[in-house]
Order: sequence, then C-alpha cells, then structure tokens
Amino acid sequence: MNETIVCVVGNVATRPVYRELAAGPSARFRLAVTARYWDREKSAWTDGHTNFFTVWANRQLAVNVAACVEVGQPVVVQGRLKVRTEAREGQQQWASADIDAVAIGHDLARGTALFQRAAKPEGAPSAARLEPDWETPRAADGQPVPAQQQDDAAAVVT
Repeated sequence: MNETIVCVVGNVATRPVYRELAAGPSARFRLAVTARYWDREKSAWTDGHTNFFTVWANRQLAVNVAACVEVGQPVVVQGRLKVRTEAREGQQQWASADIDAVAIGHDLARGTALFQRAAKPEGAPSAARLEPDWETPRAADGQPVPAQQQDDAAAVVT
C-alpha cells in the first residue's frame, strides 16, 4: 500500500462543513499552512508562501471536528495526502491537495485546550455473559482449598 502520509501544522481557514451521509458523518474544512523564515536583512521572522489543503474527516472524527474546531485555530493534522489535477474550461489546469485525516488536534505550542472524551453512542445491549469465578476458594482457616476439593465443589454448583 503506497500512500503518502503527512503531518501538517496550520490554521483553520474556513468553518468546518458537517454532513450526515449514508456512509456516516463527514466534515471538511480548509487549512492554511504558511512557511516562516528568518529574514537576515530585516532581522525578523517573515511569512513565506501559504499552501491550502482541504481536510476531510469521517465518522467520529467528523463529529468531534464539528463540535470543537473553529476558524483561526491552530491545528495539527495527520492523514493521507491526495493531489488531484483537473482541466477547467478546457484550457486552464487546476490542482487540489486534500488530506484524508486520521487525527486532528489543537496545536498546544500556540495555545491551550481542554480535552473532553466523546460519549460512546448508545448501542443495542449485548447478551449478558457470566464471568468465571477466578478467586481461589478459601477454607474457614484462610488456607486455599486443595484443587481436588475445588473440582468437586464446581461439579456440585453446575
């Protein structure tokens, strides 16, 4: 499986768009990633070129993105890079870089965040399973019961 896995750090450029699809929840937003470099002539940091990515999130990640990601927030995104090239209006070439996100989080180097575990969805109750009794039976004097007596006691219970 030859996939390009990337990790990018940038700012959320557009409001996340959340959709409920037949395959499950989906969300997308644009991420702006700007290179910075030290300009010796100005003796200051300077912004370089800005790259924009469309970040796609699915299932529970999409639900969480819709709940807590906002425009302007610094985030770290890890996922599969997909670059598409298309011809528009017959002549003009157009390229798009998308990231199919595996993980998205706030960049804690530039601020703080409060983590809250997502609630698990309510599902159908599973069939009750009896747990085995792993405790070693003890006699009245506190000593373990010999294995032969344990087997006899188990045979009586079942």
